[in-house]
Amino acid sequence: MLENLHVKNLALIDEIEVEFCPGLNILTGETGAGKSILLGSVNLALGGKYSADLLRTGTKFGLVELTFSGIEGALLEQLESMDVYPEDGRIVLSRKLLTGRSTSKINGETVSMGLLKDVASLLIDIHGQHEHQSLLHKKNHLAFLDLYAGDAVKKWKEQTETAYREYQRLSKKLEESRLDEQEQKRELSLAQFEVGEIEEAGLSDGEDEELEQTYRRMLDGKRITEGIAEAYRYTSEDSSSNASDLLSRAIRALQDVAECDGQGGQLYAQLSEIDDLLNDFNRELSEYAKTFEFSDEEFYETESRLNEINHLKSKYGNSVSEILAYCEKRKQRLTELEDYEQYMQELFREVKKAKETYDSCAKKLSEARKKAAVPFVEKIKKGLLDLNFLDTRFEMRFSELKERSAGGIDDAEFYLSTNPGEALRPMGTAASGGELSRIMLVIKTVVADKEDTPTLIFDEIDTGISGITAGKVAEKMHLIGESRQVLCITHLAQIAAMADAHYAIEKAANASSTRTQIHILEEEESVQELARLLGGAKITKNILESAREMKELAKREI
Repeated sequence: MLENLHVKNLALIDEIEVEFCPGLNILTGETGAGKSILLGSVNLALGGKYSADLLRTGTKFGLVELTFSGIEGALLEQLESMDVYPEDGRIVLSRKLLTGRSTSKINGETVSMGLLKDVASLLIDIHGQHEHQSLLHKKNHLAFLDLYAGDAVKKWKEQTETAYREYQRLSKKLEESRLDEQEQKRELSLAQFEVGEIEEAGLSDGEDEELEQTYRRMLDGKRITEGIAEAYRYTSEDSSSNASDLLSRAIRALQDVAECDGQGGQLYAQLSEIDDLLNDFNRELSEYAKTFEFSDEEFYETESRLNEINHLKSKYGNSVSEILAYCEKRKQRLTELEDYEQYMQELFREVKKAKETYDSCAKKLSEARKKAAVPFVEKIKKGLLDLNFLDTRFEMRFSELKERSAGGIDDAEFYLSTNPGEALRPMGTAASGGELSRIMLVIKTVVADKEDTPTLIFDEIDTGISGITAGKVAEKMHLIGESRQVLCITHLAQIAAMADAHYAIEKAANASSTRTQIHILEEEESVQELARLLGGAKITKNILESAREMKELAKREI
């Protein structure tokens, strides 16, 4: 859930920090107090569009920070799959807003705007004043049904999508494999040439690396052998001044000393050991020199073989292993082309089988959707009745798409009639903006237990309603609040009375500045705020009693 909101230097907000609670959190305040700015701040933290004029006058930067807690289960797995790791079940989304640019962070680590938005979409869902317009697009109707149906359609959706991808792959392969006789002969000839050229070379995996290493040694061989010869001359070659000869003379000179004195004996032993080491060195140096012995013919053969392999690399791959893999692929193509008719027949059979598999999965998916649509529609109808849609009829109609899709064959749409005698019409043409807003609330209530998003925000969903309907809307939101956290900005006392936590947004002004503040209300303060919502500027004793009674009734209904 959204545990903490911290905003600094945005519009009317100097700096505010507020702790939210589980369940239904209600935010109320006078018109112009800054409710929309507060919601806008949340949107900014979630990756919303930003312009520098949002910064508070006279400041150089703004900051919005959201802290979420209680992250576990499937939500935790989803975040970890995005390489985002909550700390002790908590995650902090922050956005620092500078003139002309912004920086986004998750748990203190700078991230891209795309990742911020993806993570935010898992944590919070904002149902703003215009979000209900998503109901105008029928593609969303099927998405709501699938969300409600859950596991009943999940398996068939996955299998349908897999079958669709396979059908598309094979169909594309079939289309690309269609050749006339001339094209077939030309490609057959090319494949035969390529396979023949590669096989004639007799390549072995890793051969190129060994050859390149040998070739480099040969190129460097002259310089290396000259250095070895010179070192050998100084250490052991027959000469009056090589190290081995001089060392032997020194040993003979110390031999008499060793017989007469103990310390001289130790030095004699050390020098003898050095002589042994030098002899070992000379033997190894001699063997090392032999590794650089090669003839001009060997050099030519190595160079020619390397050129041959590099020529093949320029045509078929960057390494011998890639060339050999390409050869195997072309061999497979040769087999197909040499018996082209049989290959095409087999491919036709595969496409037909894939189509049948898709049709079967899509049909079962459609059946599962239609079965789930029955209780789904009934619950929406009951919810609409609860919200005073007394003479409303509601249906979900299915038709079949003209073309196959990864999502199945269903084209589904909500149909509505809000008045007696009126024919059912598509949702987008039958409902007003206010009606759409309440219908969306009903749908959100119906799918409340199915959604994974832990926090929902409703912005002024009370537009155009009052009285009994407002009370019903409040009950619906409180019902959603039982399974997830809800934040709701409202002007109606009936809705505010149902709050588990009630916050007041106020505007404080002095001679030099105006700023927005927010704080949680105690019980009596909440009653006073309800009275203000009921009576406006003039709050009488009767209005105050009505507010208190409304609060008590709400508690009993909860």
